[in-house]
Amino acid sequence: MTVLWKTKFALTPNAAPFAIRAEQASDVVAREALLDACFGENRSLRTCQRLRDGRAPAEGLAFSAMAEGYLVGTLRLWHVSAGGIPALMLGPLAVEASSRKLGVGTALMDHALAAATARGHRAVILLGDEPYYARFGFSAERTAALSLPGPFERDRLLGLELHAGALDGACGMIVATGAVANVVRRAARARAA
Repeated sequence: MTVLWKTKFALTPNAAPFAIRAEQASDVVAREALLDACFGENRSLRTCQRLRDGRAPAEGLAFSAMAEGYLVGTLRLWHVSAGGIPALMLGPLAVEASSRKLGVGTALMDHALAAATARGHRAVILLGDEPYYARFGFSAERTAALSLPGPFERDRLLGLELHAGALDGACGMIVATGAVANVVRRAARARAA
């Protein structure tokens, strides 16, 4: 399903609307280039990437923002266990530089959180700037007893309960629990053959 967003934040009268749709296989090259542009080519070394390596995003929770046929934003959610409590890890959220003031990031966040809620997920965790993510309800309050498999800044580990009490008692390591990506499965089968 594609949702059109006509943002109120357009900088010029000629600013094109953008559409948010499910990520497609044809988005991979553009998504990877966008992520490199936003986070640098060493982004694969970041702590949260360890939770994504070899995993597929949660079903139905990988989105692309498109404008005039070009990828201008991306957001994915991943299955994790937050100290034994099922949750989603959000990230990365990336928006192409010239589209950042058009509301693309906000629209991706709103769309992804609504989709996660509709699919019955109860909590979302991310590593990011609280001043930006607080507007969506994220805070460090529910993640104080959680940790990540590598270095991270404590005040940037944020959580959002989609259902009240979903992160009650969450403590310990956040670990990946999602499906193994098809590429990893194919490589494992090839090695076994």
